[in-house]
Amino acid sequence: MDFLQEKKQREYFVFLLCACLALSCFLGALSFAGVKSFQKILSEKEMTATSYLLEQGVSPEVLARAWNHTDVTLPGRDLVKKIGQGGDAQGGVFLFFRENLMSGFFLLFFGVSFFSAGILYGTGVFLRGREKIYKDAEIVVKGYAGRQFGMHLPGGKTGALYQLFEQVEQLALSLKAECDTEHRAKEFLKDMISDISHQLKTPLAALEMYMEILAEEPGEEETVKHFSEKSLLSLERMEQLILSLLKMARLDAGTILFEKHVCYVSELVAQGVGELLERGKREGKEILVEGNQEETVFCDMEWTKEAVGNLVKNALDHTKRGDVIQILWQSSPIMLRLFVKDTGCGILPEDIHHIFKRFYRSKKSSDTLGAGLGLSLAKGIVEGQGGILSVESVPGQGTVFVISLTKL
Repeated sequence: MDFLQEKKQREYFVFLLCACLALSCFLGALSFAGVKSFQKILSEKEMTATSYLLEQGVSPEVLARAWNHTDVTLPGRDLVKKIGQGGDAQGGVFLFFRENLMSGFFLLFFGVSFFSAGILYGTGVFLRGREKIYKDAEIVVKGYAGRQFGMHLPGGKTGALYQLFEQVEQLALSLKAECDTEHRAKEFLKDMISDISHQLKTPLAALEMYMEILAEEPGEEETVKHFSEKSLLSLERMEQLILSLLKMARLDAGTILFEKHVCYVSELVAQGVGELLERGKREGKEILVEGNQEETVFCDMEWTKEAVGNLVKNALDHTKRGDVIQILWQSSPIMLRLFVKDTGCGILPEDIHHIFKRFYRSKKSSDTLGAGLGLSLAKGIVEGQGGILSVESVPGQGTVFVISLTKL
């Protein structure tokens, strides 16, 4: 009887059961009282008739045989009717019995009516409570349909109705999660478009200015050469910016599947910093690589080398001529840690908690190139492979970035 699992239905069932038991007891008591009353009436009538006949001289033996006699004769039947004691008579014991029977009938009628009224009242209370539950549930479900999740269906109780409510709540949670995801996607797209337009504004403005200068002085060879180079740099910056934004978008959307395999750390570092060695020499900065050449790590080579390259680019952007950038790695049985150290200006305490945010640039970075995407992209790449990217810095002494990745 699964319907008894719900508390309200169980209480209503117990109420009906008690009402039926009470009605049965009432009818039984009424019937027992009626039988006793009728027996008493017949007994008194027999004793009255016996006493009268004894006074008239009828012998006890004759009376005993009369009360035990079972045959009915026609003269006897006619005599009973004549003296008013028959079944159709209006007096005597039958009149008395009919009066008591009528009283019992009215008592039975009012008793049954009382119990019926109690059952109807209890049923009304039960149904009214159910109606309130259904109306409240209707309001909540309509709210869910309108993507309003401030109210919830009642729960924490047993019964089929509350099991249904729990399933609806699960659907509502799924719907809320989808709505939140959709909202975040819209906000992400909005922020991405805003960021792209903001970041492209500067190189586009510079490119426009260079084109105007070139148009005004087409005959000046040195001027054309100089501003053509600047135009190419602006185009390269725009290309790098767009590629970085696209990579960030893919990371945020979760569409990148990292193809992890065992690779040599030395090869990973060499590919990550290979194109930056020339820049370091040109800027008078030394890039040192140290570590066991046979050490391996389990990662996606293409994406991880980009993360390493971004950390080295960041170091080049925040060091001066004569500073040293050191790349080294240490291994444990389950973890490989790759360090990118520099002896540059360091990171201020108020900036260190924000450097991995997209497009974040500290006040010290205002005179350096870059859009503030490199560190954010590096962190996304490392954490996307289950690793950790951390940073330590002392202002005026330098900064250390640490990539921690698992080994196979």
